[in-house]
Amino acid sequence: MSAAKTRLYVTTDLAGGLSIGLEPSQAHYVKTVLRLEKGAALALFNGRDGEWLGRIDGVGKGWCSVTLHEQRRPQQAAPDVWLLFAPIKRGRIDFLVEKATELGVAALHPVLTQRTMVERVNLDRLRANAIEAAEQTERLSVPELAEPEPLLRLMARWPARRRLLLCDESGAAPPIAETLRHAAAGPWAVLVGPEGGFAETELDALRKLPFVSPVGLGPRVLRADTAAVAALAVLQALIGDWSAPLRR
Repeated sequence: MSAAKTRLYVTTDLAGGLSIGLEPSQAHYVKTVLRLEKGAALALFNGRDGEWLGRIDGVGKGWCSVTLHEQRRPQQAAPDVWLLFAPIKRGRIDFLVEKATELGVAALHPVLTQRTMVERVNLDRLRANAIEAAEQTERLSVPELAEPEPLLRLMARWPARRRLLLCDESGAAPPIAETLRHAAAGPWAVLVGPEGGFAETELDALRKLPFVSPVGLGPRVLRADTAAVAALAVLQALIGDWSAPLRR
């Protein structure tokens, strides 16, 4: 069976021979935007059963069904990396979620800090951004998206085995590459602050936690979304899955 150019995320179980009904929005995209017809190839994934190739066996207004024929790739675990971020303005937060998904993050945690300017988060929009990024980058999963909560409340129930990389804009922390070069690859998380930076009391509290490693991101002051992308890229390059080849 020829490879499909279009990948879609679904929530239903996937297995050979099943006929999968797409969501109305996906059916509209397939029929109206892509102009695909009966017999066209599609790839579907759900974060559990790998990626499956199928063909459209029927399409109409608001509906589309796909019959699965073969598994293209078995399910693989995403890198065990979380991203904690203070919500920022729309557009930039969309960019942050999109790029974090592309970089392989397994979970996204919006956190509220003393200087957080944006407290209302449209989780439905962010999840849609994450799904689209996963579809385009050939991920086999979509990152989990948590409800926003105060940063120090999350720290109070933090899993002790998971190291937290604190992006410290004070200039007092060691360079990120120096910290990660000889670090273990176990579970990690990256924390970036709000557009105004962390309050000094927050930095003091975070630095005292045994699982926190403060790091610097170079000689320039980075925007919050840029800092997140930069820290994730370095982590993935040094102790993440960037040593693995692109699988197609």
